[in-house]
Amino acid sequence: MADQDFDVVIIGSGPAGYVCAIHCAQLGLKTACVEKNPTLGGTCLNIGCIPSKALLQSSEYLERTRDHLGSHGIKVGSVELDLPTMMARKDKVVETLTKGIAGLFKKNKVTHLVGTGRIADAHTVEIKGDKDSQTVTARHIVIATGSDAAPLKGIEIDEKRIVSSTGALTLEKVPERMVVIGAGFIGLELGSVWRRLGAKVSVVEYLDRIAPGMDGEIARELQKLLKRQGLDFRLGTKVTGVKTGKKELEVALEPAKGGESQTITCDVVLVSVGRRPHLDGLGLEEAGVALDDRGRVQIDDHFATNVAGIYAIGDCVRGPMLAHKSEDEGIAVAEIIAGQAGQVNHDVIPGVVYTEPEAASVGKTEEELKEAGIAYNVGKFPMLANSRARTYDQTAGMVKILADAKTDRVLGVHILGTAAGELIAEASVAMEFGASAEDIARTCHAHPTFSESVKEAALAVGKGAIHI
Repeated sequence: MADQDFDVVIIGSGPAGYVCAIHCAQLGLKTACVEKNPTLGGTCLNIGCIPSKALLQSSEYLERTRDHLGSHGIKVGSVELDLPTMMARKDKVVETLTKGIAGLFKKNKVTHLVGTGRIADAHTVEIKGDKDSQTVTARHIVIATGSDAAPLKGIEIDEKRIVSSTGALTLEKVPERMVVIGAGFIGLELGSVWRRLGAKVSVVEYLDRIAPGMDGEIARELQKLLKRQGLDFRLGTKVTGVKTGKKELEVALEPAKGGESQTITCDVVLVSVGRRPHLDGLGLEEAGVALDDRGRVQIDDHFATNVAGIYAIGDCVRGPMLAHKSEDEGIAVAEIIAGQAGQVNHDVIPGVVYTEPEAASVGKTEEELKEAGIAYNVGKFPMLANSRARTYDQTAGMVKILADAKTDRVLGVHILGTAAGELIAEASVAMEFGASAEDIARTCHAHPTFSESVKEAALAVGKGAIHI
Protein backbone atom coordinates (compact mmCIF):
# COMPACT_ATOMS: atom_id res chain seq x y z
CA MET A 1 0.00 0.00 0.00
CA ALA A 2 1.24 3.51 -0.78
CA ASP A 3 2.80 5.49 2.01
CA GLN A 4 0.83 8.38 3.50
CA ASP A 5 1.81 11.56 5.31
CA PHE A 6 -0.17 13.05 8.22
CA ASP A 7 0.06 15.87 10.71
CA VAL A 8 -0.75 13.46 13.53
CA VAL A 9 -0.80 9.68 13.84
CA ILE A 10 -2.35 8.25 17.01
CA ILE A 11 -1.60 4.63 17.93
CA GLY A 12 -4.61 3.16 19.76
CA SER A 13 -8.33 3.93 19.50
CA GLY A 14 -9.42 3.69 23.13
CA PRO A 15 -10.90 6.68 24.97
CA ALA A 16 -7.54 8.50 24.82
CA GLY A 17 -6.82 7.71 21.19
CA TYR A 18 -10.17 8.15 19.49
CA VAL A 19 -10.97 11.38 21.34
CA CYS A 20 -7.52 12.74 20.50
CA ALA A 21 -7.99 11.79 16.84
CA ILE A 22 -11.39 13.45 16.55
CA HIS A 23 -10.24 16.64 18.26
CA CYS A 24 -7.07 16.82 16.16
CA ALA A 25 -9.25 16.64 13.05
CA GLN A 26 -11.59 19.28 14.46
CA LEU A 27 -8.58 21.57 14.87
CA GLY A 28 -7.69 21.21 11.21
CA LEU A 29 -4.94 18.59 11.47
CA LYS A 30 -4.69 15.75 8.96
CA THR A 31 -5.13 12.82 11.32
CA ALA A 32 -4.86 9.04 11.30
CA CYS A 33 -5.62 6.55 14.07
CA VAL A 34 -4.01 3.10 14.10
CA GLU A 35 -5.95 0.26 15.73
CA LYS A 36 -4.96 -3.42 15.69
CA ASN A 37 -8.48 -4.69 16.46
CA PRO A 38 -11.29 -4.69 13.87
CA THR A 39 -13.48 -2.40 16.01
CA LEU A 40 -12.67 0.99 17.51
CA GLY A 41 -12.99 1.97 21.17
CA GLY A 42 -10.20 -0.03 22.80
CA THR A 43 -10.61 -1.98 26.01
CA CYS A 44 -13.18 0.43 27.46
CA LEU A 45 -15.84 0.04 24.80
CA ASN A 46 -15.14 -3.54 23.73
CA ILE A 47 -14.13 -5.54 26.80
CA GLY A 48 -14.20 -3.13 29.74
CA CYS A 49 -16.27 -0.17 30.92
CA ILE A 50 -19.23 -0.52 28.58
CA PRO A 51 -19.96 -4.28 28.60
CA SER A 52 -19.41 -4.44 32.37
CA LYS A 53 -21.89 -1.60 32.97
CA ALA A 54 -24.40 -3.26 30.67
CA LEU A 55 -24.20 -6.46 32.74
CA LEU A 56 -24.30 -4.50 35.99
CA GLN A 57 -27.53 -2.83 34.89
CA SER A 58 -29.14 -6.04 33.66
CA SER A 59 -28.18 -7.99 36.78
CA GLU A 60 -29.50 -5.17 38.95
CA TYR A 61 -32.85 -5.30 37.15
CA LEU A 62 -32.98 -9.04 37.79
CA GLU A 63 -32.27 -8.67 41.49
CA ARG A 64 -34.72 -5.82 41.99
CA THR A 65 -37.48 -7.67 40.19
CA ARG A 66 -36.79 -10.88 42.09
CA ASP A 67 -36.18 -9.51 45.57
CA HIS A 68 -37.35 -5.91 46.03
CA LEU A 69 -40.56 -5.16 44.12
CA GLY A 70 -42.80 -6.69 46.79
CA SER A 71 -42.23 -3.81 49.20
CA HIS A 72 -43.50 -1.44 46.50
CA GLY A 73 -46.75 -3.37 46.18
CA ILE A 74 -45.76 -5.03 42.92
CA LYS A 75 -46.36 -8.77 42.69
CA VAL A 76 -44.55 -10.82 40.08
CA GLY A 77 -44.51 -14.49 39.28
CA SER A 78 -41.46 -16.64 38.81
CA VAL A 79 -38.42 -14.61 37.76
CA GLU A 80 -35.88 -16.43 35.62
CA LEU A 81 -32.50 -15.55 34.17
CA ASP A 82 -32.02 -15.75 30.40
CA LEU A 83 -28.23 -15.40 30.29
CA PRO A 84 -27.83 -15.68 26.49
CA THR A 85 -30.29 -12.81 25.98
CA MET A 86 -28.56 -10.73 28.64
CA MET A 87 -25.19 -11.32 26.96
CA ALA A 88 -26.67 -10.54 23.53
CA ARG A 89 -27.97 -7.21 24.82
CA LYS A 90 -24.54 -6.42 26.21
CA ASP A 91 -22.96 -7.22 22.86
CA LYS A 92 -25.49 -5.03 21.04
CA VAL A 93 -24.68 -2.06 23.28
CA VAL A 94 -20.99 -2.53 22.50
CA GLU A 95 -21.63 -2.88 18.76
CA THR A 96 -23.74 0.28 18.65
CA LEU A 97 -21.15 2.38 20.42
CA THR A 98 -18.14 1.11 18.48
CA LYS A 99 -19.99 1.76 15.21
CA GLY A 100 -20.74 5.21 16.58
CA ILE A 101 -17.02 5.95 16.84
CA ALA A 102 -16.48 4.74 13.29
CA GLY A 103 -19.19 7.16 12.23
CA LEU A 104 -17.50 10.00 14.11
CA PHE A 105 -14.20 9.19 12.38
CA LYS A 106 -15.91 9.39 9.01
CA LYS A 107 -17.71 12.62 9.93
CA ASN A 108 -14.49 14.29 11.06
CA LYS A 109 -12.35 12.83 8.25
CA VAL A 110 -10.09 10.79 10.54
CA THR A 111 -8.26 8.05 8.62
CA HIS A 112 -8.69 4.67 10.31
CA LEU A 113 -5.64 2.44 9.74
CA VAL A 114 -6.23 -1.20 10.73
CA GLY A 115 -3.18 -3.06 11.99
CA THR A 116 -0.52 -3.15 14.68
CA GLY A 117 1.48 0.06 14.88
CA ARG A 118 5.20 0.23 15.56
CA ILE A 119 7.23 3.42 15.90
CA ALA A 120 10.20 3.30 13.52
CA ASP A 121 11.44 6.78 14.40
CA ALA A 122 10.11 10.12 15.65
CA HIS A 123 8.07 10.68 12.48
CA THR A 124 7.42 7.20 11.09
CA VAL A 125 4.92 4.49 12.04
CA GLU A 126 4.96 1.02 10.50
CA ILE A 127 1.58 -0.72 10.41
CA LYS A 128 1.32 -4.48 10.03
CA GLY A 129 -2.09 -5.78 9.00
CA ASP A 130 -3.41 -9.29 8.49
CA LYS A 131 -2.78 -9.20 4.76
CA ASP A 132 -0.40 -6.33 4.10
CA SER A 133 1.75 -3.68 5.72
CA GLN A 134 2.29 0.02 5.19
CA THR A 135 4.36 2.89 6.50
CA VAL A 136 3.02 6.35 7.32
CA THR A 137 4.79 9.50 8.34
CA ALA A 138 3.66 12.27 10.65
CA ARG A 139 4.88 15.48 12.19
CA HIS A 140 3.55 14.21 15.53
CA ILE A 141 2.95 10.72 16.95
CA VAL A 142 0.69 10.08 19.95
CA ILE A 143 0.98 6.84 21.92
CA ALA A 144 -2.44 5.85 23.27
CA THR A 145 -2.13 2.07 23.49
CA GLY A 146 -3.95 1.66 26.80
CA SER A 147 -3.47 -1.17 29.28
CA ASP A 148 -3.90 -4.91 29.79
CA ALA A 149 -5.07 -6.91 32.79
CA ALA A 150 -2.09 -7.48 35.07
CA PRO A 151 -1.13 -11.15 35.54
CA LEU A 152 -0.62 -12.89 38.87
CA LYS A 153 2.57 -14.90 39.12
CA GLY A 154 2.02 -18.64 38.92
CA ILE A 155 -1.59 -18.40 37.72
CA GLU A 156 -2.28 -19.00 34.04
CA ILE A 157 -5.36 -17.30 32.62
CA ASP A 158 -7.26 -19.38 30.05
CA GLU A 159 -10.35 -17.06 29.87
CA LYS A 160 -12.59 -20.08 30.49
CA ARG A 161 -12.18 -21.18 34.11
CA ILE A 162 -9.40 -18.84 35.19
CA VAL A 163 -10.40 -15.52 33.68
CA SER A 164 -9.43 -11.88 33.52
CA SER A 165 -12.10 -9.20 33.31
CA THR A 166 -12.34 -10.06 29.59
CA GLY A 167 -13.37 -13.67 30.23
CA ALA A 168 -15.63 -12.68 33.12
CA LEU A 169 -17.76 -10.72 30.64
CA THR A 170 -18.40 -13.73 28.40
CA LEU A 171 -19.04 -16.71 30.71
CA GLU A 172 -21.56 -19.05 29.11
CA LYS A 173 -23.18 -20.10 32.38
CA VAL A 174 -23.41 -18.84 35.94
CA PRO A 175 -20.75 -20.53 38.07
CA GLU A 176 -21.92 -22.06 41.30
CA ARG A 177 -18.87 -20.61 43.09
CA MET A 178 -16.52 -17.84 42.00
CA VAL A 179 -13.34 -16.55 43.61
CA VAL A 180 -12.37 -12.99 42.75
CA ILE A 181 -8.70 -12.19 43.34
CA GLY A 182 -8.49 -8.46 44.05
CA ALA A 183 -10.96 -6.10 45.73
CA GLY A 184 -10.43 -3.14 43.44
CA PHE A 185 -13.08 -1.47 41.32
CA ILE A 186 -13.18 -4.16 38.61
CA GLY A 187 -13.25 -7.09 41.02
CA LEU A 188 -16.06 -5.59 43.09
CA GLU A 189 -18.16 -4.78 40.03
CA LEU A 190 -17.83 -8.12 38.26
CA GLY A 191 -18.14 -9.97 41.55
CA SER A 192 -21.42 -8.12 42.08
CA VAL A 193 -22.68 -9.09 38.62
CA TRP A 194 -22.17 -12.82 39.10
CA ARG A 195 -23.37 -12.74 42.71
CA ARG A 196 -26.67 -11.20 41.54
CA LEU A 197 -26.97 -13.83 38.83
CA GLY A 198 -26.67 -16.62 41.38
CA ALA A 199 -23.00 -17.39 42.05
CA LYS A 200 -21.54 -17.67 45.52
CA VAL A 201 -18.70 -15.13 45.36
CA SER A 202 -15.62 -14.86 47.56
CA VAL A 203 -13.34 -11.84 47.17
CA VAL A 204 -9.71 -12.33 48.20
CA GLU A 205 -7.59 -9.20 48.76
CA TYR A 206 -3.94 -8.96 49.77
CA LEU A 207 -4.49 -5.65 51.59
CA ASP A 208 -6.57 -5.34 54.73
CA ARG A 209 -9.25 -3.27 52.98
CA ILE A 210 -11.27 -3.13 49.78
CA ALA A 211 -11.13 -0.40 47.11
CA PRO A 212 -7.55 0.77 47.69
CA GLY A 213 -7.19 4.50 47.14
CA MET A 214 -10.76 5.28 48.13
CA ASP A 215 -11.55 7.19 51.31
CA GLY A 216 -11.26 4.64 54.12
CA GLU A 217 -14.60 5.36 55.77
CA ILE A 218 -16.48 5.04 52.48
CA ALA A 219 -14.64 1.80 51.64
CA ARG A 220 -15.53 0.28 55.03
CA GLU A 221 -19.19 1.19 54.64
CA LEU A 222 -19.25 -0.18 51.09
CA GLN A 223 -17.77 -3.46 52.30
CA LYS A 224 -20.48 -3.79 54.96
CA LEU A 225 -23.19 -3.28 52.35
CA LEU A 226 -21.66 -5.72 49.86
CA LYS A 227 -21.21 -8.30 52.61
CA ARG A 228 -24.90 -7.96 53.46
CA GLN A 229 -25.68 -8.61 49.82
CA GLY A 230 -23.78 -11.90 49.96
CA LEU A 231 -20.20 -11.19 48.95
CA ASP A 232 -17.68 -12.99 51.15
CA PHE A 233 -14.46 -11.05 51.85
CA ARG A 234 -11.11 -12.50 52.80
CA LEU A 235 -8.85 -9.51 53.41
CA GLY A 236 -5.17 -9.53 54.28
CA THR A 237 -4.92 -12.75 52.30
CA LYS A 238 -2.51 -13.85 49.60
CA VAL A 239 -3.33 -16.25 46.77
CA THR A 240 -0.36 -18.57 46.29
CA GLY A 241 -1.72 -20.71 43.48
CA VAL A 242 -4.67 -22.27 41.69
CA LYS A 243 -4.85 -26.02 41.15
CA THR A 244 -6.98 -27.11 38.21
CA GLY A 245 -9.07 -30.23 38.64
CA LYS A 246 -11.52 -31.85 36.24
CA LYS A 247 -14.59 -30.48 37.98
CA GLU A 248 -13.35 -27.67 40.21
CA LEU A 249 -10.52 -25.28 40.96
CA GLU A 250 -8.63 -25.26 44.23
CA VAL A 251 -7.36 -21.83 45.31
CA ALA A 252 -4.48 -21.84 47.80
CA LEU A 253 -4.48 -18.99 50.33
CA GLU A 254 -2.27 -17.80 53.13
CA PRO A 255 -2.36 -14.76 55.43
CA ALA A 256 -0.49 -11.82 53.88
CA LYS A 257 1.51 -11.36 57.08
CA GLY A 258 2.26 -15.05 57.51
CA GLY A 259 0.33 -17.87 59.11
CA GLU A 260 -1.49 -21.10 58.37
CA SER A 261 -2.46 -21.69 54.73
CA GLN A 262 -5.87 -22.86 53.57
CA THR A 263 -7.75 -23.63 50.36
CA ILE A 264 -11.14 -22.83 48.89
CA THR A 265 -12.76 -24.51 45.91
CA CYS A 266 -14.71 -22.90 43.11
CA ASP A 267 -15.76 -23.23 39.47
CA VAL A 268 -14.31 -19.95 38.16
CA VAL A 269 -11.44 -17.73 39.32
CA LEU A 270 -11.40 -14.08 38.27
CA VAL A 271 -7.92 -12.54 38.41
CA SER A 272 -8.43 -8.82 38.98
CA VAL A 273 -5.22 -7.45 40.48
CA GLY A 274 -4.92 -4.28 38.44
CA ARG A 275 -3.76 -3.29 34.97
CA ARG A 276 -0.43 -2.57 33.29
CA PRO A 277 0.48 -0.39 30.29
CA HIS A 278 0.24 -2.14 26.92
CA LEU A 279 3.51 -1.26 25.19
CA ASP A 280 4.69 -4.59 23.76
CA GLY A 281 5.92 -4.47 20.17
CA LEU A 282 5.63 -0.70 19.95
CA GLY A 283 9.35 -0.20 19.29
CA LEU A 284 9.86 2.26 22.10
CA GLU A 285 13.35 1.12 22.97
CA GLU A 286 14.54 1.35 19.38
CA ALA A 287 12.90 4.77 19.02
CA GLY A 288 14.59 5.95 22.21
CA VAL A 289 11.37 6.62 24.14
CA ALA A 290 12.02 6.45 27.89
CA LEU A 291 9.90 4.60 30.44
CA ASP A 292 9.48 5.45 34.11
CA ASP A 293 10.24 3.15 37.04
CA ARG A 294 6.77 1.56 36.76
CA GLY A 295 7.05 0.67 33.09
CA ARG A 296 4.90 3.56 31.86
CA VAL A 297 5.85 5.98 29.10
CA GLN A 298 7.65 8.87 30.73
CA ILE A 299 6.14 12.27 29.91
CA ASP A 300 6.46 15.88 31.00
CA ASP A 301 3.55 18.07 32.12
CA HIS A 302 2.59 18.61 28.47
CA PHE A 303 2.38 14.87 27.60
CA ALA A 304 5.63 15.01 25.62
CA THR A 305 8.08 12.12 25.79
CA ASN A 306 11.84 12.59 25.73
CA VAL A 307 11.74 12.21 21.92
CA ALA A 308 10.64 15.41 20.20
CA GLY A 309 7.39 14.97 18.30
CA ILE A 310 6.21 11.91 20.26
CA TYR A 311 3.52 12.24 22.94
CA ALA A 312 1.77 9.73 25.20
CA ILE A 313 -1.61 9.76 26.96
CA GLY A 314 -4.08 7.53 28.78
CA ASP A 315 -3.42 4.29 30.64
CA CYS A 316 0.16 3.98 29.38
CA VAL A 317 1.29 7.10 31.31
CA ARG A 318 1.19 8.17 34.95
CA GLY A 319 -2.10 8.80 36.73
CA PRO A 320 -5.25 6.76 37.34
CA MET A 321 -6.24 4.31 34.62
CA LEU A 322 -9.66 5.81 33.97
CA ALA A 323 -11.41 6.36 30.64
CA HIS A 324 -12.48 9.93 31.42
CA LYS A 325 -8.95 10.91 32.45
CA SER A 326 -7.75 9.46 29.15
CA GLU A 327 -10.36 11.40 27.18
CA ASP A 328 -9.35 14.69 28.80
CA GLU A 329 -5.71 13.98 28.02
CA GLY A 330 -6.64 13.23 24.40
CA ILE A 331 -8.30 16.62 24.07
CA ALA A 332 -5.42 18.39 25.80
CA VAL A 333 -2.65 16.88 23.66
CA ALA A 334 -4.60 17.62 20.47
CA GLU A 335 -4.76 21.27 21.50
CA ILE A 336 -1.06 21.31 22.41
CA ILE A 337 -0.14 19.89 19.00
CA ALA A 338 -2.34 22.54 17.37
CA GLY A 339 -0.47 25.28 19.22
CA GLN A 340 -3.08 25.88 21.91
CA ALA A 341 -2.80 25.64 25.71
CA GLY A 342 -4.32 22.22 26.39
CA GLN A 343 -4.20 21.05 29.99
CA VAL A 344 -5.78 18.59 32.44
CA ASN A 345 -6.36 19.22 36.14
CA HIS A 346 -5.28 15.85 37.50
CA ASP A 347 -6.30 16.90 41.02
CA VAL A 348 -9.96 16.74 39.98
CA ILE A 349 -10.39 13.31 38.37
CA PRO A 350 -13.44 11.50 39.78
CA GLY A 351 -13.51 7.75 40.32
CA VAL A 352 -16.59 5.54 40.54
CA VAL A 353 -17.28 1.96 41.65
CA TYR A 354 -20.48 0.89 39.88
CA THR A 355 -21.74 -1.49 42.52
CA GLU A 356 -25.14 -0.95 44.15
CA PRO A 357 -24.90 1.33 45.93
CA GLU A 358 -22.28 3.13 43.89
CA ALA A 359 -19.21 4.68 45.48
CA ALA A 360 -17.67 7.81 43.97
CA SER A 361 -14.77 10.06 44.96
CA VAL A 362 -12.99 13.17 43.76
CA GLY A 363 -10.06 15.00 45.33
CA LYS A 364 -8.28 14.12 48.54
CA THR A 365 -9.25 11.38 50.98
CA GLU A 366 -9.24 11.92 54.72
CA GLU A 367 -6.17 9.70 55.00
CA GLU A 368 -4.27 11.81 52.44
CA LEU A 369 -5.10 15.04 54.23
CA LYS A 370 -3.94 13.63 57.56
CA GLU A 371 -0.71 12.38 56.03
CA ALA A 372 -0.07 15.81 54.47
CA GLY A 373 -0.80 17.59 57.75
CA ILE A 374 -3.60 19.68 56.24
CA ALA A 375 -6.22 20.92 58.70
CA TYR A 376 -9.73 20.22 57.45
CA ASN A 377 -13.39 20.15 58.44
CA VAL A 378 -15.77 17.30 57.63
CA GLY A 379 -19.41 17.45 56.67
CA LYS A 380 -21.47 14.25 56.39
CA PHE A 381 -25.04 13.55 55.46
CA PRO A 382 -26.66 10.08 55.49
CA MET A 383 -28.78 8.98 52.53
CA LEU A 384 -31.19 7.65 55.16
CA ALA A 385 -32.30 11.27 55.72
CA ASN A 386 -32.73 12.09 52.02
CA SER A 387 -36.34 12.29 50.85
CA ARG A 388 -35.73 10.95 47.34
CA ALA A 389 -33.72 8.03 48.72
CA ARG A 390 -36.66 7.21 50.99
CA THR A 391 -39.12 7.18 48.08
CA TYR A 392 -36.78 4.90 46.14
CA ASP A 393 -36.20 2.66 49.18
CA GLN A 394 -32.47 3.09 48.60
CA THR A 395 -31.26 4.70 51.78
CA ALA A 396 -27.80 3.13 52.16
CA GLY A 397 -24.75 5.36 52.13
CA MET A 398 -23.71 8.94 52.75
CA VAL A 399 -22.12 12.06 51.31
CA LYS A 400 -18.86 13.21 52.88
CA ILE A 401 -17.24 16.57 52.12
CA LEU A 402 -13.75 17.57 53.23
CA ALA A 403 -12.99 21.30 53.27
CA ASP A 404 -9.92 23.32 54.21
CA ALA A 405 -10.21 24.43 57.85
CA LYS A 406 -9.02 27.97 57.08
CA THR A 407 -10.44 28.78 53.64
CA ASP A 408 -13.42 26.37 53.47
CA ARG A 409 -12.27 25.36 49.97
CA VAL A 410 -13.50 21.90 49.04
CA LEU A 411 -10.60 19.45 49.07
CA GLY A 412 -12.42 16.17 48.53
CA VAL A 413 -15.91 14.72 48.14
CA HIS A 414 -16.80 11.07 48.72
CA ILE A 415 -20.25 9.64 48.03
CA LEU A 416 -21.72 6.22 48.76
CA GLY A 417 -25.25 5.71 47.50
CA THR A 418 -27.56 5.29 44.56
CA ALA A 419 -26.50 7.56 41.66
CA ALA A 420 -23.21 8.46 43.36
CA GLY A 421 -21.53 8.32 39.95
CA GLU A 422 -23.84 11.08 38.74
CA LEU A 423 -23.73 13.15 41.93
CA ILE A 424 -19.94 13.31 41.92
CA ALA A 425 -20.05 15.53 38.82
CA GLU A 426 -21.41 18.42 40.91
CA ALA A 427 -18.49 18.06 43.29
CA SER A 428 -16.02 17.93 40.38
CA VAL A 429 -17.39 21.15 38.88
CA ALA A 430 -17.30 22.85 42.28
CA MET A 431 -13.70 21.84 42.85
CA GLU A 432 -12.66 22.83 39.31
CA PHE A 433 -13.89 26.35 40.07
CA GLY A 434 -12.29 26.42 43.52
CA ALA A 435 -15.62 26.43 45.37
CA SER A 436 -16.00 26.49 49.13
CA ALA A 437 -18.34 24.20 51.02
CA GLU A 438 -20.47 27.29 51.66
CA ASP A 439 -20.74 27.86 47.90
CA ILE A 440 -22.32 24.42 47.50
CA ALA A 441 -24.49 24.90 50.58
CA ARG A 442 -25.88 28.21 49.28
CA THR A 443 -26.68 26.77 45.81
CA CYS A 444 -30.37 25.92 45.48
CA HIS A 445 -30.92 22.20 44.82
CA ALA A 446 -34.21 20.83 43.50
CA HIS A 447 -36.46 18.94 45.93
CA PRO A 448 -36.83 16.03 46.22
CA THR A 449 -33.55 14.86 44.65
CA PHE A 450 -30.55 12.78 45.63
CA SER A 451 -28.46 15.90 45.02
CA GLU A 452 -29.88 17.53 48.13
CA SER A 453 -27.66 15.18 50.11
CA VAL A 454 -24.63 16.98 48.65
CA LYS A 455 -26.02 20.34 49.76
CA GLU A 456 -26.75 18.98 53.24
CA ALA A 457 -23.22 17.58 53.57
CA ALA A 458 -21.88 21.00 52.58
CA LEU A 459 -24.10 22.60 55.23
CA ALA A 460 -22.77 20.07 57.73
CA VAL A 461 -19.20 21.31 57.13
CA GLY A 462 -20.35 24.52 58.81
CA LYS A 463 -22.45 22.59 61.35
CA GLY A 464 -25.62 23.85 59.73
CA ALA A 465 -27.25 20.75 58.20
CA ILE A 466 -31.03 21.04 58.37
CA HIS A 467 -32.28 17.48 58.09
CA ILE A 468 -30.05 15.68 60.59
